[in-house]
Amino acid sequence: TLIRLIGANSELSLTLDPSGDLNLMPWEAVRALGGAFRIRRERRPIRHLGPRRRTVRAPIGRTRLLGLCNNFSYVVMLSAAHDILSHQRAPGNQSHAVLLADILPTLVIKLLAPLGLHLLPYSPRVLTSGICAAGSFILVAFSHSVGISLCGVVLASISSGLGEVTFLALTAFYPRAVISWWSSGTGGAGLLGALSYLGLTQAGLSPQHTLLSMLGIPALLLASYFLLLTSPGPQDPGGEGEADTAARQPLINSEASESKPGSSSHLSLQERWTVFKGLLRYIVPLVLVYFAEYFINQGLFELLFFRNTYQMLYQAGVFASRSSLRCCRIRHTWALALLQCLNLAFLLADVWLSFLPSIYLVFLIILYEGLLGGAAYVNTFHNIALETSSEHREFAMATACISDTLGISMSGLLALPLHDFLCQFS
Repeated sequence: TLIRLIGANSELSLTLDPSGDLNLMPWEAVRALGGAFRIRRERRPIRHLGPRRRTVRAPIGRTRLLGLCNNFSYVVMLSAAHDILSHQRAPGNQSHAVLLADILPTLVIKLLAPLGLHLLPYSPRVLTSGICAAGSFILVAFSHSVGISLCGVVLASISSGLGEVTFLALTAFYPRAVISWWSSGTGGAGLLGALSYLGLTQAGLSPQHTLLSMLGIPALLLASYFLLLTSPGPQDPGGEGEADTAARQPLINSEASESKPGSSSHLSLQERWTVFKGLLRYIVPLVLVYFAEYFINQGLFELLFFRNTYQMLYQAGVFASRSSLRCCRIRHTWALALLQCLNLAFLLADVWLSFLPSIYLVFLIILYEGLLGGAAYVNTFHNIALETSSEHREFAMATACISDTLGISMSGLLALPLHDFLCQFS
């Protein structure tokens, strides 16, 4: 072992082997042990940056495409809510019915996912998701009743929910960078879905032909997964260097039994419950963010008017913030939840009192709403991936995705009575 003194701080650089690993120790510690000695440490495999970089890059861009395709049908169904029901002369404000049909099946899937969904391989899940997405477009396009239309919305919900829990769990086997790209894709789905539906209907296409023209999206989802996505290699799922690994703080202590790294199928119910309790500090803020966000979207936006402009600004904010992880990372997501709740209170007061002097101020607040929601989503899942050990990461990612759906479901249940009350008050 070669020992040499460096700097005025009397630290030592110990070169252990040809791989170039370095260890720093205070000089006092070495002197107390009698001078030169050899430090035993676990050997790390030598990194071959060229081949590894090609392997890691392959799934990253395609993960963005998967995120876009997975959320596309969900966004289109929400964007088409008024057209679907007004075409069939549904009484009253029925956008809440579309919201609930679009979110409750997803809620059921995500509630059951931590218990047994991991027993089903990924490929059948993705295939089911793609088929349900295509079925939703066809069913709603040819529907002649409110009930059939809502059944199509339910299929879109199953597709989106099953796809999200599947792909988020799958990110546990890839570098953490794929979380940023997945989130960016889901944000792009919001903007592209709203813009495409609005653009095609404004161009003269009927809602039926507009929905049928979007059948290529489920096909693209299946092609991206089965033909383009590469299998995860043996590389470190972190993919961000040893510094992150050293700084990682596991949600639970290393009390789990030894098993195959990166797989959560071996976890006992007790271990799953312990991991879930550790996740609550991320789940609760994200639930609050989405509760306030969709309370605004479904309870207030009809009373704010300018529905199409509202949707475009909101989706643009979501896309921008879900794509911002590489330049802005937020560890304390509870701050985003607080800001979103304040946003809800402010807009609720404006609906009641109409004190904002310009509609452009409302537009700015709506853009800000989307920025908060998107930032909360991407930073929550990035923090979970960063702070969970490899054997818990797949389960943690699949479990935490209940957060947004639970918040949306709670807001949907309260949006109807609030809307009716504010209409009577007006």
